[in-house]
Amino acid sequence: MSSPKRSEVWLVDLGYVAKVRPCLVISIPALDQDRALVTLVPHTTSSRSSRFEVQIKTNFLREGVFDVQNIITIPHAKLLRKLGNITP
Repeated sequence: MSSPKRSEVWLVDLGYVAKVRPCLVISIPALDQDRALVTLVPHTTSSRSSRFEVQIKTNFLREGVFDVQNIITIPHAKLLRKLGNITP
């Protein structure tokens, strides 16, 4: 698996409670492969109209928002596959 890069969207296994969902990579690539962690913002289709939710339209995601209140850091092993890139 390739190393995730900032602005990529990956399908991620967030565990039993949070399910498998798309997440936006916001961290820089890890230089130390022994600590291969990635920082992500999860995507949800259940908007609460919070000021911490950012809507970004893409052709590879269902309509929804990135919830910046739920930033997480996880090991690369939880990343399942790359879905696409978000460009400015």
